[in-house]
Amino acid sequence: MSTAPEPAADHTAATVTVYWRPGCAFCSRLLRWIDRTGLPTTRHDIWEDPEAAAAVRAITGGDETVPTVIVGQQAMVNPSPRALQAAVATHAPALLPDGSEGSEGNEGSEGNEGREPPRRRWQRGARSG
Repeated sequence: MSTAPEPAADHTAATVTVYWRPGCAFCSRLLRWIDRTGLPTTRHDIWEDPEAAAAVRAITGGDETVPTVIVGQQAMVNPSPRALQAAVATHAPALLPDGSEGSEGNEGSEGNEGREPPRRRWQRGARSG
């Protein structure tokens, strides 16, 4: 009889653990959101850490789908920033930085009040007037 490998981190406390890999666009998007919000996390690159890769396989049923995130005891595979924020609010609210409870989790929307929206590639060469 085999047992699932233990995840690379202790999830008994209210923590956020992110399993990721280089070159993963979904990982990059989620990690950028995490960095912008200041959410404290423990990160494991599954290509560099065999135990982390085994933990992801145990969570996902055999694949190495990333990002895989654990908040407290809740595991999520490829969560949106909004889903991650909701999980943290439910399972580890003390980890939420001040003011992030009402954030929408949309990339690029935080802190842009009163600023001109970013110009899209097709708008960069256009001149007004």
